[in-house]
Amino acid sequence: MTKTELAKAIYDTCHITGEFLLRSGAISNEYFDKYLFEAQPEILKAVAEHLLPLIPKDTDLLAGLEMGGIPVVTMLSQLSGIPALFVRKEAKTYGTCKLAEGGDIAGKKLLIVEDVVTSGGQILLSA
Repeated sequence: MTKTELAKAIYDTCHITGEFLLRSGAISNEYFDKYLFEAQPEILKAVAEHLLPLIPKDTDLLAGLEMGGIPVVTMLSQLSGIPALFVRKEAKTYGTCKLAEGGDIAGKKLLIVEDVVTSGGQILLSA
């Protein structure tokens, strides 16, 4: 799928109108519900295929941020062969009490993957 075809597929699948409060606090009359494209295997795979060349060669782990980054990082992991890590917004308060699942990160180079960025706030909180 070309970038133009992918952009159209995402737009057609995810674009909704109304009044929406964004994480940044801004109000928008347009919204892209990314879960709609992440639930479509063909579109999700095409997104990951376009992201593959952007992965630095020395990346040890792909870290997907809860919740929307997890489908993207899972598909990237499948296509690249690089193991995935799933990062929660808050550490569990039971069991292992981990903030991230999927392997040891000590000494590893991580690529943090987020599905949508408006201000970068969630990435900074997770890093």
